[in-house]
Amino acid sequence: MADSTAPAQPAVHNHADRPVYVIGGGPGGLAAAYALRARGIRAVVLEKSDRVGASWRGHYDRLRLHTTRRLSGLPGLTMPRRFGRWVARDDVVRYLEKYAEVNELEIVTGVEVSRIERSADGTGWLLHATGGRELTGRAVVVATGTNHTPRIPDWPGRDTYTGELLHAADYRNAQPYAGRDVLVVGVGNTGAEIAVDLVEGGASRVRLAVRTVPHILRRSTAGWAAQYTGILVRRLPVRLVDRLAGPVAKLTMPDLTEQGLPRPDTGLYSRVKEGSIPVQDVGLIDAVRKGKVEVVATVESFEDGKVVLAGGDRIEPDAVIAATGYLRSLEQLVGHLGVLDARGKPVVNGAHTPKDAPGLYFTGFTNPISGMFRELAIDAEKIAKVLAKSVRKSAVS
Repeated sequence: MADSTAPAQPAVHNHADRPVYVIGGGPGGLAAAYALRARGIRAVVLEKSDRVGASWRGHYDRLRLHTTRRLSGLPGLTMPRRFGRWVARDDVVRYLEKYAEVNELEIVTGVEVSRIERSADGTGWLLHATGGRELTGRAVVVATGTNHTPRIPDWPGRDTYTGELLHAADYRNAQPYAGRDVLVVGVGNTGAEIAVDLVEGGASRVRLAVRTVPHILRRSTAGWAAQYTGILVRRLPVRLVDRLAGPVAKLTMPDLTEQGLPRPDTGLYSRVKEGSIPVQDVGLIDAVRKGKVEVVATVESFEDGKVVLAGGDRIEPDAVIAATGYLRSLEQLVGHLGVLDARGKPVVNGAHTPKDAPGLYFTGFTNPISGMFRELAIDAEKIAKVLAKSVRKSAVS
């Protein structure tokens, strides 16, 4: 791994000698770098933090992959069996560190890329980075991920709220909340797991504010991981999967309508296509059914030191944890290139490049029902294959 204190690599003007720059040292970036290197293409990973796997290091303590170990390994190194079926956060970090080491990836840490634009000769890409660096590459793979910038809604009264309010990105474990009344806002996988963690960690009261009722799936049923089903239905028509998912949910999931979580009125796969992944149950169902997690309406505002919920109820928890997602924050980096949609999401992913930006690739910006690590591995191989073909074509011409 390259030292972050090493001199910046000068911009090179020989197109054949230019590396492929990979922005982001998480699983997607490392997998892409390995796949490129395996095909004889020099790939340089630029990571803004001082170590690989920065996002994973910052997640809450109890986090585990919701995908199986066997289907979560990246190309070039399998995950050790000792990690168990559902790999813990710390083991994911260890794996990423070992992955970079074993595969001898070229990684420069402490370098943040602020803007990407076409090179002056039009044959590559110019990257503007910290320290005044200007790096020129034959292609760029953006792998900064969806968990880039914590997002807290601009609720009325938020800025003057004097109670404890934090984003889930700053939550580590339940210890500071033992014996306290906590409101968790957001019922994605993060919010659901934090709510359960608080219950198990001794919080006196845990409420979960829900705007849109989620689809909830058992992570595993009789040994059959939900991920397996996700892989099987990945290519099926959305309407068909929606129809199949409804009866299955009724057979496998209890009706929690009386507890505030009725069955969703929209299809499971339709939601996935809109970017909403089902909640994998790691204890939420039992916690809600037993009244240990109370479901309440979504947050509307903050007023006079209290939280105002939709419908007008006012509550006064000791702490509010906003599990309200992240921003991709790609606008400054590539927004000027016309490669983002109205929501700031790349218009293409994987081996495809935007029509007006050939050689610019994105990986890790979708929410696949078949598992993020698995799809990152597949995307890495596809990107490397396309770039290798491009390199061969350039060499012939």
